[in-house]
Amino acid sequence: MSKILITGVDGFTGRYLAKALAGQGHEVLGISHGEISAPIEGLVSSYICDLNDTQGLNDILLNVKPDKVAHLAAIAFVSHGVVEDIYRTNVVGSRNLLEAIVAAGSANAILLASSANVYGNRLSGAIDETVSPDPVNDYAVSKLAMEFVARLYQERLPITIARPFNYTGVGQAINFVIPKIIDHVRCGATTIELGNLDVARDFSDVRDVVLAYAALLNDPAAIGQVFNICSGKAQTLREIIAMIKELSQHDFDVTVNPAFVRANEVKTLWGSPSKIENLTGQQPTHHLQDTLAWMLKG
Repeated sequence: MSKILITGVDGFTGRYLAKALAGQGHEVLGISHGEISAPIEGLVSSYICDLNDTQGLNDILLNVKPDKVAHLAAIAFVSHGVVEDIYRTNVVGSRNLLEAIVAAGSANAILLASSANVYGNRLSGAIDETVSPDPVNDYAVSKLAMEFVARLYQERLPITIARPFNYTGVGQAINFVIPKIIDHVRCGATTIELGNLDVARDFSDVRDVVLAYAALLNDPAAIGQVFNICSGKAQTLREIIAMIKELSQHDFDVTVNPAFVRANEVKTLWGSPSKIENLTGQQPTHHLQDTLAWMLKG
């Protein structure tokens, strides 16, 4: 059993990761940005700290002395309105955490959650980890910058970088597109406004994503490498809407609101999961239709 510290433990992904790691027998501790609003299954104890509070991070890491760290805390919404916050949290905050981990001197594995958004627009073929990043928005640039910051610590820290493609599940905020659609259906709405319906995304289930994170944390061979976390399949938003209508038996009209169409929209994002599957044997167990049905039930 390892003592594992999760940053952003109260976030959408953090809650599922805490449960998964506790289920594997680990002692799970967490850092949150504010008071935790609802109990988190598997969490033993938690601390409140901003990633830009360097002294606070140092105190927590020296006190906890974790065996492993999963760094999930970030501003993860691509259209977040304050650009400075994105860079301050995702880049400077991540560097502050790495400094605190160095000072604690206890971690034998560190997982940094980056994003497949770093790849930018790829119009054909599944993206593997050899594809050169080409970010097209501030969120993606911040995540790639975090990866470069991590390189400065590779000689001192056992870092693994995960690049998750899109994923969803029960509990994700409704400013993300699939939860927004699901929420409208569950409320019985007859119309919904969305952005570009022709974007294609590789969607995974959050329950599969956290098991992939756990597999990487538990495999020393993953250290020093970058891994895609994805399903290996891409579907357009139009196709997803059709699935939701079929599963829910609820019809609704979709209107494209130009205000929701991003200037630097990534048109196609589709990944290859071969690398992580070959190393850990970890494969997704939930198809998108299963995930959507789960979300519709709530």
